[in-house]
Amino acid sequence: MPAPITKLMHSLLTQSSAYQTCPWQPLVDVYRGTRGWLVKLDLAGVKVEDVELHISGRQLTVQGLRRDCSIVEGQQAYSMEIAYNRFQRSIELPSDIEGAQILTEYDNGMLLVHLAIESSTSS
Repeated sequence: MPAPITKLMHSLLTQSSAYQTCPWQPLVDVYRGTRGWLVKLDLAGVKVEDVELHISGRQLTVQGLRRDCSIVEGQQAYSMEIAYNRFQRSIELPSDIEGAQILTEYDNGMLLVHLAIESSTSS
């Protein structure tokens, strides 16, 4: 029977490897406007060139990479709470956005995705 410390170490190592394969998910605010949608993502520390947007049906997917830009040789971490790795966040909206006009802004770590939906009128 394994010692309690061995069980604890195995448990921590198993959880650690599970987190490495699972991307972090940035926080999101979604607003409905008269002309479409505004999706705001908290991407502090992410370079705009490391972000990709994908639209499929009613789903907007934002993915990318946050890199640790302050690594110094010989430096040892004392406390780490910020996730530095790949991220992905999918947001499903109540209407089809596949044909939406997309306008993005990136300001102070906030990615703003404007999805303009043309209103269709049928005769």
